[in-house]
Amino acid sequence: MLHVQKDPIRLLLLLGCLMFTAIANAKTADSTTVSSRSARITMPHTPELQQQLQQALAARGKDYKPRSVHLQADGKPVYLNRLILEDSPYLIQHAHNPVDWYSWGEEAFAAARRDNKPIFLSIGYSTCHWCHVMEEESFDNPEVAKILNQYFISIKVDREQRPDVDSAYMAAVMMITQHGGWPMSNFLTPEGKTFFGGTYFPPDRFAELLLQIAKAWQQQPDALTTQADRIANAVANFNEAKAKGEAITDALTKQAVQANLDSFDARFGGFSPAPKFPHEPTLLFLLDQNRRHHSQAVTTALNKTLDAMAEGGIYDQIGGGFARYATDTHWLIPHFEKMLYNQALLARAYTQSWQQTGNQNHQRIARQTLDYVLRDMTSPEHGFYSATDADSEGEEGLFFLWTIDQVKKLLEPEDAAFVIDLFGISKQGNFDGRNIINLPVPIQTYAQQHKLALADVYQRLDRIREIMRVEREKRIHPLRDDKVVTAWNGMMITALAEAGFALQEPRYTEAAMKAAEFLWEVHRKQNDSLWRASLNGNASVPASQEDYAYFAEACLSLYDVSADAKWLQRAETITAAMLDKFWDGKDGGFFMNEASQAVPILARPKDLNDGAIPSGNSVAMRVLAMLTKRTDDLSYENRAGNTLGALAESVQSYPASYGYLLLGREELEHGATGTIQYAAKGAVRLVGKMEPTAVVTLSLTMQPGWHINAHKPLDADLIPTSVSVPEAEKSWSLQSVVYPEPVTKTLQFQQDPLALYENTVNLQVQIKPTAQQQHLLSLQIHLQACNDKHCLAPETITLQIPSEQKARS
Repeated sequence: MLHVQKDPIRLLLLLGCLMFTAIANAKTADSTTVSSRSARITMPHTPELQQQLQQALAARGKDYKPRSVHLQADGKPVYLNRLILEDSPYLIQHAHNPVDWYSWGEEAFAAARRDNKPIFLSIGYSTCHWCHVMEEESFDNPEVAKILNQYFISIKVDREQRPDVDSAYMAAVMMITQHGGWPMSNFLTPEGKTFFGGTYFPPDRFAELLLQIAKAWQQQPDALTTQADRIANAVANFNEAKAKGEAITDALTKQAVQANLDSFDARFGGFSPAPKFPHEPTLLFLLDQNRRHHSQAVTTALNKTLDAMAEGGIYDQIGGGFARYATDTHWLIPHFEKMLYNQALLARAYTQSWQQTGNQNHQRIARQTLDYVLRDMTSPEHGFYSATDADSEGEEGLFFLWTIDQVKKLLEPEDAAFVIDLFGISKQGNFDGRNIINLPVPIQTYAQQHKLALADVYQRLDRIREIMRVEREKRIHPLRDDKVVTAWNGMMITALAEAGFALQEPRYTEAAMKAAEFLWEVHRKQNDSLWRASLNGNASVPASQEDYAYFAEACLSLYDVSADAKWLQRAETITAAMLDKFWDGKDGGFFMNEASQAVPILARPKDLNDGAIPSGNSVAMRVLAMLTKRTDDLSYENRAGNTLGALAESVQSYPASYGYLLLGREELEHGATGTIQYAAKGAVRLVGKMEPTAVVTLSLTMQPGWHINAHKPLDADLIPTSVSVPEAEKSWSLQSVVYPEPVTKTLQFQQDPLALYENTVNLQVQIKPTAQQQHLLSLQIHLQACNDKHCLAPETITLQIPSEQKARS
């Protein structure tokens, strides 16, 4: 919920909307009663437009199935509107409503100005349950459509295509009603300013509301315009990020950690009451903090939450992958839609947790989630689809549910008894007489209780899971949103790149590279601008700032795991375009959309705090921090500092809401965490790997023209390369280091010969675990990098290296 000051303008906004709120909620004796059955209405289309729409319908092909109850005897749709011209699955779903829909664009606003009509703006997305309900009840209803077509210009927006439009108008709705959600319903002036808004409306109340607003527009247009101006000013003021706060410090990061721990549900896991969302930005922030400053409290919160989700119904125990959230406290009952961004961010979280703790079940969950995406959510062009719906055959979750009889009929008796016991499957079920598959007890506990080897339980379970998955494939699937969103694909590329390296799984890295190549070739214009999304390989809709940020982060992740300089170059190209199009030269930080908008929009919003995904500014901050460590371009560090300054006041007010931004700040100020690091502004690349013999191989690669001093550099004034264990490291002790043979050279700034390392060298570090062994080893490498003309300041780089384990299973 937005937090808005209760000033006189705020009160006027609320009071000005009381009339409409009363209309929307009242049940009066003479209120309009809407029937879904009425005479066919005529769409107000010119012959030229009608011909264009029919051609677009024909181009959909024979397999195209109109989503409407209004069908002719031959299966063709009765109604056809402009949305058939679009390439958003959500908009196409509404292409056969009797509503004369426009897409977001100048045509709609020009029509509103020409006809002096208010605009009805409806925003949703393809896998939104209540969006489907309002479509069936109201937008597919000829009586409601007749009112909309007569008195309004109706615009339909896919929030996943236009997050900037969604953000701006959601701010207005939340200021008016103090809550938000989808479908979002906005009423605008022809200039694009909101004068009233809400979310879902039942059909009778919606029809009554439309008539009352139409009457008010005809009789009191000045009052509505004045109210719209006030709301627009309030939204604009809210969206201004002012650099008023003090600098963000390490103490503020600690406050964010503690705030998250204070909200931790110690009984069931998670960081909020029901409905329970994964809060992936929080998980990634805490995982990063735990690598830097190991805390038992943070470890407990992470393990409890990740275990609870992996065992609950929010996780698809049969096919892999996570639902968007759970409706209950126990993580049992999911809202069954699956979003690509959840899979990407949670795969990263489980991979990183496995690296930190060695929890084999966490790496299994990461692997199963990524395998689900590669199997079910990957396009022929190698991009990743957006989402799958919660509903199938008109029922929520039906595709995922099982009865005990279905299990017994499918499996051999012993296997059926095993999974019925393991998953707690019952005759009465746990969801409308059917069973959401979940683990009432952890698999490890089940194995111990039944005196079974854990490996045998996993092996048997995996075999049965596949049998059940194949059988489930025969069912009618939930709707899949096949659009490929740049930002969400960037998230998945990052997840696959990180997991491919950590899990020693080349097919994940290969999938990441193929997807990145697809984005580079299809989602990028010749001028290095990006498209937001594509459908069937056809890109459209200008990208928002988060698309640039997430794609740049993905390219940097690929650079890290491949050492291929083209990915670094592409990241810099994308970042340059992002800075050019979205940077706020006045207050710092990034806007969501470009300044040159042909269509009026309520405000130019900024995506500041994390929500279901890290915010666009948070990801941009991390990208700038990563580029600072990987290049010698000083402007990246300056822009990163300006971004932090722009958000400082907001971060100080709600530090827990800015986890990914604080993660980026940590990388900027203290370096990254993990097994791959950089020194000398990217001229030196360091990679650590622990071998089975408790030997760590440190591989140091210097760019051409650069070197580091040898362990014995032949000059007492130069800093030698050395390895140590940090004083705080209590789990491992350093036994010995075998340094490579150096080369001896005379450089321009030194008359005497020097011993140095260049190209790629390997150091062998013998370590020994202590009684307090942790899974993660910290090693410090002290070095000084030079080229032929000068030396940089000495640096100490800390690598966090997982102990040797079998990642591939």
